[in-house]
Amino acid sequence: MFARRFTIVCLLTALFGMGFAILVAEHKRPGGDWDLAGLRCGIACSSSFAAD
Repeated sequence: MFARRFTIVCLLTALFGMGFAILVAEHKRPGGDWDLAGLRCGIACSSSFAAD
């Protein structure tokens, strides 16, 4: 009886985990502005270090 309940709980947990993983994987992050900010910072930082 205990083994049957344990198996059911494990299967439900696995299904919930896989469903949650699908939701997380499909969620897209807004990242367009961060890419441009990194590029600008890299240009500004490299030019300021080159002046030294």
